[in-house]
This record gives sequence, structure tokens and C-alpha cells, in this order.
Amino acid sequence: MGSQAGLHKLLSRADIDSAVKRLASEITRDYHDKNPLLIGILKGSFMFLADLVRLLDFPLELEFVRLSSYGSGRQTSGKVKVVQGLRSVVRGRHVLVVEDIVDTGITVAFLLDYLKKKKTASQRLCALTDKPSRRRVPADIDYLGFTVPDKFLVGYGLDCDEKYRNLPDICYLEE
Repeated sequence: MGSQAGLHKLLSRADIDSAVKRLASEITRDYHDKNPLLIGILKGSFMFLADLVRLLDFPLELEFVRLSSYGSGRQTSGKVKVVQGLRSVVRGRHVLVVEDIVDTGITVAFLLDYLKKKKTASQRLCALTDKPSRRRVPADIDYLGFTVPDKFLVGYGLDCDEKYRNLPDICYLEE
């Protein structure tokens, strides 16, 4: 982490690795015979998804979407913009959405609703972190790593204006 002012470690890389292994075990139990489609929400989920799929030893497919409800800065606009949509057919598929953080719930609710309209066989949500104190719309998380406090998190894929994604730990920025 170095001496970057204003950064404080919340979850160490060891904590994260332990949670990813637990989540992979739960997902394997439920999906080992379903050839699921895992959908990573970019950009934040890329590290978590990469570590997770390396632990899933069964047939699966990967897809990515890029959704945005943030401009620059720390506040959500409340409106979801599809920056890069799905290219795979999802009808009749078991779909697992993989997200780095569920905050207001707006982005994941948007995507899960979209998937439901596309008539998936099932859709579930896996999130590394959940910040329920900021929830604006309900979000049912089927596989959860950590519940986190209402702090602005960075590292392990999470960013602030595209900075800090490369940190191995999850840290929070002083307000």
C-alpha cells in the first residue's frame, strides 16, 4: 500500500483470498452441473472475477457488461447507462452476475431485471462486498464475501476516478 496519504486498510489480501475460496466452494456446490454464464460487471469486478473463476473447476462461460451510474467523483447519478452490453444469448441459461460491490443496488437491480426479461433459467448475484447502509433499491445477494461500512472503498478492482484499482487490499479513503 505504500505511504499513500488518506488510505486505510479495511480488508487484507489474505481476507479477500479466504472469502473468494469460500464463495467458489458455494458456487461450485450450486452450479457444477449447470454450465452457467458468469457475467462480470466492468470495470470493478475484473480482479474478483479472475480470482474466482480460477477456483471453479467445471464448465462455464464468461461475459462482461459495463454499466455506469457514476460520473466522475463519488456520487451515483441514480441512472444506469449501458456502456457495453451483453453479446451472449442468455435465454434459458443459468446466469451468475459477479460484482465487486453492491452499494445503492441500482446497477445490479437494473441488470437482474434486464436478465429476468430475457427469460434466463435463473439469475443470481455474487458480490465480494455489500454496503447495505447506502441501499436505495433492494438487492438480494446470493453469494456474499463481506458486509462493509459506509466508507469510500478502493483497491482490488475498486477505484476512485480510475485510481487505486491495482491495490492488493481493499482500503478506504478518508473523507
